[in-house]
Amino acid sequence: MGLVTGLITNATGVFMLPAVPYLQALGLQRDELVQAMGISFTVSTLALALGLAANGAYTGAGVASSVAMLVPALAGMTLGQWLRGLLSPALFRKVFLISVAVLGAHMTAHALQLY
Repeated sequence: MGLVTGLITNATGVFMLPAVPYLQALGLQRDELVQAMGISFTVSTLALALGLAANGAYTGAGVASSVAMLVPALAGMTLGQWLRGLLSPALFRKVFLISVAVLGAHMTAHALQLY
């Protein structure tokens, strides 16, 4: 699954498929699922950054932008942890699956506009 995710990420720059549906299908508890996704996204992001740097495509401006985007990312992560604590496991699973579906629909609509 890691190899397939790596190939798709390499081609698209999107980390979610097929890793997130695979992790969700494992039946992990909500905190385990979020932790597994965090590890997967961290490894994928580091691999992407190393690949861009190796090809000379990761400039100083790109590094500065990435570091600047850590602030809203960390704020979102904090908000997500708070919300996760408020939701029951069943409601969390529903919200998670709806969120993945909405993100997939958005990505599909965006891809169709590009071609």
